[in-house]
Amino acid sequence: MISDSHRKFYNENGYVVVEKLLSPDEAAFFRDHFMELRETGNYPGDMVADTKQSRDPLKRYPRMIQMHNWDDTSLRWMLDERINQCLTTLLEREPFAVQTMLYFKPPKARGQALHQDNFYLKAQPGTCMAAWLALDPCDEANGCMQVVPGSHRWPILCTQKADTKTSFTDVTVPIPEGQKVEPVFMQPGDTLFFHGSLVHGSFPNSTTNRFRRALIGHYIEGNSQKYNGQAWRMDGTPVRLAPSDGGGLCGVWVDEDGTPVIEVVGKQLASALSE
Repeated sequence: MISDSHRKFYNENGYVVVEKLLSPDEAAFFRDHFMELRETGNYPGDMVADTKQSRDPLKRYPRMIQMHNWDDTSLRWMLDERINQCLTTLLEREPFAVQTMLYFKPPKARGQALHQDNFYLKAQPGTCMAAWLALDPCDEANGCMQVVPGSHRWPILCTQKADTKTSFTDVTVPIPEGQKVEPVFMQPGDTLFFHGSLVHGSFPNSTTNRFRRALIGHYIEGNSQKYNGQAWRMDGTPVRLAPSDGGGLCGVWVDEDGTPVIEVVGKQLASALSE
């Protein structure tokens, strides 16, 4: 499933798409499963209680989180052997599974400002890794993932305020003017794997009739010793890790002889969960 070209691309860019890791029929099953769950109830971790009356599309279809704690379908997907094989090849060791999320991103919904996942998950040592399964065709119109290739080599950056008119989160990481931000186009069943330091985010869904649903698993390196939450081995057995430190060093961009470079300057706390 992971070829030499996949590994090379991941090592150079910090992300890689494995096309058709799941079949279109499997993606449709997951899409229908979570839409039915969303339409019929509220669940632990919902961002809002009322999913019907708000004018905000993200409040009508709030993100689900940690579904594997109460939904066997989510648990089986999180531990899927195909995902395990891909992660193990890219990380060069079997990971621990730590998180599931479902983002619905309905028409006219806001996106998420650029960020780095390990700012939130704080795996120590090492980093986290995401498996991002497309349940719909993903393009720029409906707010596909946007990535900064090569940013997985950067440290965790200090955050600043984000524009909440276009982002549902209120913090972002700055990048130098002219830095390349690239869209990732995907089809249902494609899976995007990316490093915990990769800068990524998404623009709003500008369509009037198309969702951009994604099922996401977060994992941490199998040698991690600290994480703030429950972790599982990929065979489904729980593993207990020590709590992570509350914050860490972060970097800012400075000008050095006309070239932007990152200087580590401070410490910050993380209090939210990422896309």
